[in-house]
Amino acid sequence: MAHPSHSSVVEDLGLRLAAGELAPGRVLTLAELEEHYRISRTVIREAVRVLEAMGMLESRRRVGVTVRRVEDWSALDSRLIQWQLAGPHREQQIAVVTELRSAVEPVAARLSAVRSSDVERAEILRLAGILEKLGAEGRGDDEDYLAADIAFHDLILDASGNLMLAANKPAIAAILAGRSRAGLTPATPDADSLQHHVQAARAIARGDADAAESHARCYVDIVLGEVRPVS
Repeated sequence: MAHPSHSSVVEDLGLRLAAGELAPGRVLTLAELEEHYRISRTVIREAVRVLEAMGMLESRRRVGVTVRRVEDWSALDSRLIQWQLAGPHREQQIAVVTELRSAVEPVAARLSAVRSSDVERAEILRLAGILEKLGAEGRGDDEDYLAADIAFHDLILDASGNLMLAANKPAIAAILAGRSRAGLTPATPDADSLQHHVQAARAIARGDADAAESHARCYVDIVLGEVRPVS
């Protein structure tokens, strides 16, 4: 690693942890990390603190730095999701967060139909229109489509008026971006999925909670079918 810094050490160490290169239970020493990265002990300590805050490492006096169980990691941290998407378990991570979407987005769509403002409803409709247009043009895999897609789902979560639901935005955005930039998002989106996006937006706009929830569940289920690994 050329000219390592605090951020580059966090990034590299995070990637190694997410890939399983440093297995749970492995004990590292600050001296070992200092030697590996050829950087000061102070910077190593700062990087370790960041990863401790994410639940990935644990420092103990006279023991060292221990890699914690994956179950202890901050699963919704967008940085962790990005590291996992860069590793050998990418498909599993995409499926896991899409399963989260299936639990969260239909409920958010239902609440949005009841709680969203006129401005939010108009914007959700506008974004759905952009997705429909770009999808029809075979641009489902470009950055404009990705930006509209993230904005669409972010706004539905925000418009739900539930801060716990909205807290999932970074994780969902990270998966949408990671899947797209890995070349796994089709240039021509599934026609049914795209129409369910449009119909969910229209249901939210007219205040039809049942239809909003149903259409949101349908589009997430279609995506889940696309990304879930074949057993």
